[in-house]
Amino acid sequence: MTTVIPEDELEFHFYRAGGPGGQNVNKVSTAVQMRFDVKNSPSLTDPVKARLMKLAGSRLTLEGVILITAVRHRTQERNRADAIERLQAMVDEASIRPVYRVPTRPTKASKERRLKAKTTRASIKSGRGKPSLD
Repeated sequence: MTTVIPEDELEFHFYRAGGPGGQNVNKVSTAVQMRFDVKNSPSLTDPVKARLMKLAGSRLTLEGVILITAVRHRTQERNRADAIERLQAMVDEASIRPVYRVPTRPTKASKERRLKAKTTRASIKSGRGKPSLD
């Protein structure tokens, strides 16, 4: 199940990026900084919001806004699409409910096998020492 985030919840800021770009690098604002307000998003449920905020790590501000910066590509459109893709991947990962392990007790037979293996190993190791002079 994928949760689609509406475009009106995303805020984009464009600025000039360093790196490749040829003659356009000093003229065109191709880098994208995308902001997504997780705390106030109506399209996400509370458990998904909590998991997404935990996943975001250092990209999350104190106000609960995720900042994603995209500068990989030379065009504004591709950087914008890259930022949206990365956010969607995070939301998809946060949408998966974690499976909690139910603790089980070891069986009596497995305990016995473990103890037998320990005693066998101990006897092998004790036989490795120097022979006594009795």
